[in-house]
Amino acid sequence: IPAEEETAVHGHWVRGPGEDLFLAVRNALGEVSFLAEDLGYITPAVNALRERLGFPGMRVLQFAFGGNASNHHLPHHYTQDDVVYTGTHDNDTLVGWLPQVGEHERRYLLRYLHTTEQEALPSLMRAALASVARIAVLPLQDVLGLGSEARMNCPSSICGNWEWRCTEEQLTTATSRRLAEMCTLYGR
Repeated sequence: IPAEEETAVHGHWVRGPGEDLFLAVRNALGEVSFLAEDLGYITPAVNALRERLGFPGMRVLQFAFGGNASNHHLPHHYTQDDVVYTGTHDNDTLVGWLPQVGEHERRYLLRYLHTTEQEALPSLMRAALASVARIAVLPLQDVLGLGSEARMNCPSSICGNWEWRCTEEQLTTATSRRLAEMCTLYGR
């Protein structure tokens, strides 16, 4: 994107250094961990590079229920080389997202997780923690059961992003016990 442009309209894709970049990092720093954000439009070449370098990919439960059983964000498709998120910094919290889910997606989510609407939030967190994915990420806003007011980022917006802060009062003993119980149960 030319520096003088205000938008990406006049930009174009250019090939990056690919594998050479990551090999140079490893040569300079030793064995370091990477996580590939493989969301959005991902080509077979990008997947091949990620796999060749041994980088885990991302699976997001909020993306899992809009299609059918072949959706690779559904837990039965995960591998140990995946990292599962209930949602990312660009998603609404689970509490904010659930009421916005379409009818097909809602029915599929409830059937897949064998749960009720009232239990959907803990069921989604349990699905992430119980999965075979190497790492499970539960945003604190989801653990605390917070709504859209605690959303971190709204892509393509310039106001209100990255402002949410957790307070000491929100970190209760009951919440920590509930999270510890789930993590212990699923070996996390």
